[in-house]
Amino acid sequence: MAITFILIGFTALFSIWAFSNPDVLYKCKHWPYAEARSGEYYRWLTSGFLHGDYMHLLFNMFTLYIFGGAVEQWFSVLFPGVGQIFFLFFYLISIVAASLATFYKYREVQSFASIGASGAVSAVLFAAILLNPSMSLYLMFIPIPIPGFVYGIFYLWYSSREANRGGDGIDHVAHFYGAVFGFLFPIVFKPLLLPAFFDELTFWFSNLLS
Repeated sequence: MAITFILIGFTALFSIWAFSNPDVLYKCKHWPYAEARSGEYYRWLTSGFLHGDYMHLLFNMFTLYIFGGAVEQWFSVLFPGVGQIFFLFFYLISIVAASLATFYKYREVQSFASIGASGAVSAVLFAAILLNPSMSLYLMFIPIPIPGFVYGIFYLWYSSREANRGGDGIDHVAHFYGAVFGFLFPIVFKPLLLPAFFDELTFWFSNLLS
């Protein structure tokens, strides 16, 4: 979990620093309108280490802690010798991929800007679902375990719906495409993960019906 702890520590320090330095927040937030006109594409990455407040930071880092450690360990098995480096690369490129999606949607909207690790954290969550689709997850305030793949379907549906509705100040586009990226990216390097995923689903359904 070394890389997971490093990411959590760096994100926390950078976010807390920006809390008292509005200029850092202004220069590093994801702002598609400015990026398209000034070429400030570094924001696609820096925005993933910023948060709006302590609760926003705590929620994302707690989720990263829960799922990041597991995915990092799985990657260490799947990619011997380079698993931790691969996990770091995966996390960083997930931030960029999620930002890229919102860039294309909002590059003509001057008022839109976003911050947060949610896109990358969504990617980590869906990588965990790919690797263990039957794991138990919980919806907020509902103390009933839900299989990971069911949770994932609900998450994508909700993120898509809210992205189309808009207006709540949350970057649901980043959530949706971060999640999709997180599911697909490991498959590119280990195609056998996809049939293994469906094998696990088949096993789960057979146990459910038996």
